[in-house]
Amino acid sequence: MDGDNRTILSGFILLGFSDVPELRTAIFTISLCLYVLMALGNLVMILLINTDPRLQSPMYFFLTHLSFIDFCLSSAIIPKALETFLLGRSHISLLGCFTQMYFFLALVISECFLLGVMAYDRYVAVCKPLLYTTIMSRTHCYGLMVLVYTTSFLSSLVHTVLAGRLSFCQDRSINHFFCELPTLLQLSCSNAHANEILQVSDALLIDGGSFLMILISYTYILHTILKTPLARSRLKAFSTCTSHLAVITIFYVPGMLSYLQPRQACSRDQTKLVSACYALLTPTLNPLIYSLRNTEVKGAMRR
Repeated sequence: MDGDNRTILSGFILLGFSDVPELRTAIFTISLCLYVLMALGNLVMILLINTDPRLQSPMYFFLTHLSFIDFCLSSAIIPKALETFLLGRSHISLLGCFTQMYFFLALVISECFLLGVMAYDRYVAVCKPLLYTTIMSRTHCYGLMVLVYTTSFLSSLVHTVLAGRLSFCQDRSINHFFCELPTLLQLSCSNAHANEILQVSDALLIDGGSFLMILISYTYILHTILKTPLARSRLKAFSTCTSHLAVITIFYVPGMLSYLQPRQACSRDQTKLVSACYALLTPTLNPLIYSLRNTEVKGAMRR
């Protein structure tokens, strides 16, 4: 095997936030606290929904999967990142790096698709309430989730396999706290133009398709709410959507900033901050948003 490829076999060095060593302890402590809060929040949400008979509607079925995805997404990244934050840098094997990238990318895509499915669920609930239980049957919900996971993990597999064909020469230090696709493309010494095109195209198709579903769903929802004569009825109809809209906002903005830009366009600090947002902050906030704004979830907590 030629010398250029030997560095691949020894793995990579994650640098984390090593350029600000004076903040190492603070970053580790904040990340650890957020991770514990994220784990507790999402696991409690899953437990509540699966044990309370009042929370068995399709909306809560999808919310269970959102919490599951968020928990797995952070757990794929943060334990290793904590080691990196604490030590200043850490070693990760080739297999560990690509496994981390594969699962993180698959789970990010899954959440993107799931948010679109949840928007469709809210559309049916608000605009076609009499047909809601028929359209959003248990079989239909399971079928949608199978489609979400299958498409997401296959898409991630394509990116991972193509990234695995690149050469990483000499410098194997990743200026990040985990193995993320755009960062690995920056590290490659071979031509990664095809990977970049696929990355941006896939992000446009996935984000664009999901966002289009969300936009169409909420256009119909808003139209239906405005036709509702009573102000109280309008408020009740829209209140079921506010939590979902908040989750959409905190998920899409950083994700699109990271994945819709070519590798030369993003600064390293920007990439790391954006990644930290949707790797840790978003999964931590999601259960808080749904628990604080949802009377049924708050009622289940009291019981």
